Amino acid sequence: MSKNKKIYIYTVIVLSMIFWGMSFIWSTIVFRYLEPITTVFFRLILSSAILFGGLKLFNKLEKVKKEHYKLFFLSALFNPFLYFIGENFGLKYSSATISAVIIATIPVFSPIAAFFFLKERLSMLNVAGLFLSFVGVLAMLVNKDLSLNAAPVGMICLGFAVIAAIVYSLLLKRLAFHYSAFTVIAVQNLIGAILFLPVFLIFDFSKLSGIVYNYSWVSALIMLSVFASSLAFVFFAIGTREIGVSKTSIFTNLIPVITATGSFFLLNEAFSFQKIIGIMIVIGGLFISQLNNNKPPANAEEVFEG
Repeated sequence: MSKNKKIYIYTVIVLSMIFWGMSFIWSTIVFRYLEPITTVFFRLILSSAILFGGLKLFNKLEKVKKEHYKLFFLSALFNPFLYFIGENFGLKYSSATISAVIIATIPVFSPIAAFFFLKERLSMLNVAGLFLSFVGVLAMLVNKDLSLNAAPVGMICLGFAVIAAIVYSLLLKRLAFHYSAFTVIAVQNLIGAILFLPVFLIFDFSKLSGIVYNYSWVSALIMLSVFASSLAFVFFAIGTREIGVSKTSIFTNLIPVITATGSFFLLNEAFSFQKIIGIMIVIGGLFISQLNNNKPPANAEEVFEG
């Protein structure tokens, strides 16, 4: 991989983490006015319209092959549908920073899944960096008396989201070798919106009449749709295709760093010395995990068809 391409790949991955880190803050703002299901449904509808509109405008819309219908449905079932159910209800019962911290455990488990299903390998430096980053995440999650700063129901929902995200990352890599990242995410978000439609109609539709419209939550919802549900997933898909599931997922350790910083300025959440130490450890582990990273990931076609 050339130096310029490597810079491009890592730049888009980091941007996706910034957008996802901010998504916890934007969601917290929207949840003051809308229910989680309503938020996700509107978010996916807007995202699908933006992505399909852009693809049509630039004549880049690809036709989905019949043999990939099942794969697209399964990937959309796990993310956005199942993942967003876990993440949004978890966020409702936890703070933005704590939610981001739990979601950041994804790279701890992703390499295990990638080892068994994608035959990806990690060097000792990758493993050491991953472990160090996880220690930093724990430093931000655990209080001085070793108690957890989150409600059990919130942690369970977020844990469910982590499992859904891991399964999704494995499915995503297969699709990323057949279609552009924009096409993959556009189709997945549209399917996700269709899956959320009956849930929205049953539980939240009757509550729409009581919504108070203002700039705060409307702008936050637009940010979620454009950056978190569209560009972030596109950039993550590019990273997954180029450097593999395990190494791309390691960057999710940046999410709680972004969320903690943003929450301090926008939500007035406490930014303690313990959080600062945790952030430094996370960044250090991320740096170590990417050293000696010259070996390309296994080709998805060889893994699944060979």
